[in-house]
Amino acid sequence: MRKKKTFAAAAVLAAAAFTLSACGSGDSGDKPVAVVSAESGSDKAATVLDQPFTKPDLVLTDTHGKKYDLRAQTKGKPTLVYFGYTHCPDVCPLTMNNLAVAKKEVEKNKELTQAQKDSLQIVFVTTDPERDTPAALGKWLQGIDPDVVGLTGDFSTIQAGARSLGITIEPPRKEKDGKIVSTHGTQVIAFSPKTDGGYLLYGEGATVDDYTKDLPKIIKGENP
Repeated sequence: MRKKKTFAAAAVLAAAAFTLSACGSGDSGDKPVAVVSAESGSDKAATVLDQPFTKPDLVLTDTHGKKYDLRAQTKGKPTLVYFGYTHCPDVCPLTMNNLAVAKKEVEKNKELTQAQKDSLQIVFVTTDPERDTPAALGKWLQGIDPDVVGLTGDFSTIQAGARSLGITIEPPRKEKDGKIVSTHGTQVIAFSPKTDGGYLLYGEGATVDDYTKDLPKIIKGENP
């Protein structure tokens, strides 16, 4: 039997989960500490949180320009949340495409009912709201998966919501070459349909195969 270790999330920051991308670099150190579990020698992509994050109380604007209450509209549904921006050159499109491809693969899963498959929510919250308007978000997500919920709004509101999940994001800044970059944490948080708690964390190294393997269990509210 593998031994199960419990440790503070602060101890695994450098191990991949809580990283920043530019996408950017640096760390403000203002993240809350969560307790996580991992099996010794485990090669699983997901980190299981012993103390799940509370779903952020975020009320933002979706790609149709309508108010979207994250807690209310994803209540009782398996939900994956990612913070990023549409002008990101690498990590954000890769992560979202991985999720989209895995979601399509899950559609082929005969052990899940159609209702279970339809219940899965993938939410992309911009870290660059000035450029990522509802229309811009909608256009970008059309090329990935039009069913993904894209959210934008006031930066300070978004930043506070991310911080509550241990995700650091910084205001977009202009580089010397004139490019605007957004520095943000790259983890994906999975919320259980049973408890609405954010009980799984994925780093940017998670692959399509990882998500394809894990999504059926996430949909059921189980640990991968």
